[in-house]
Amino acid sequence: MKILAVSDNECPALWEYYVPGRLDEYDLILSCGDLKAAYLTFLVTMSHARLLYVHGNHDGEYASRPPEGCEDIDGQLVIWNGVRILGLGGCLRYNPGVDQYTEREMKSRIRKLRRAIKKAGGVDVVVTHAPPKGHGDLPDPAHTGFEAFVGLIEEYRPRYFLHGHTHLSYSHGVPREHVLGDTRIINVSERLELDYPARADRAAEILWVSDHREPDVREGLF
Repeated sequence: MKILAVSDNECPALWEYYVPGRLDEYDLILSCGDLKAAYLTFLVTMSHARLLYVHGNHDGEYASRPPEGCEDIDGQLVIWNGVRILGLGGCLRYNPGVDQYTEREMKSRIRKLRRAIKKAGGVDVVVTHAPPKGHGDLPDPAHTGFEAFVGLIEEYRPRYFLHGHTHLSYSHGVPREHVLGDTRIINVSERLELDYPARADRAAEILWVSDHREPDVREGLF
């Protein structure tokens, strides 16, 4: 399965300077947030891939104009072609903006998904906006990672943990990848390609394992 993961910066080669056929090889597109809805709509329209996304902390437009033809997996566990994918968007709260959570709130979001994870027998790919604390985050309040994600990785040992939020351009020499136990933690800033060891039937339906639609805590009220 060929996966294209994207976040934070729209890639000119895939949008303004797009060449027909450039997206044909991808079976699945995963968005880690902070991308224009129009960009995600373009990617899913020009490709033959499914597109699953979570919210970044600058995706307030999604509430009124969500990406068309894409699936919002924020706070959900889904299975596609046998791959179990967990979505947890947003970042650590640093101001009253949308799509921000305290550590307590993020731990609560994860706890509400435990039943679905158990039902699925685990998770293979975690898609987030923010990184785990100490693994690809930065020391400033806006880009500190979640301790809750460290616990998630240690407990469920996903193959991949994909995130954005900390742009690779923020500092020279920022590593794209970290490893925690059996998990590859990858900053997909702008774009990243992955070959996942699974066969892909692009017509396969998405199985929504989680039946819990969490209360909306994206409004900056906490």
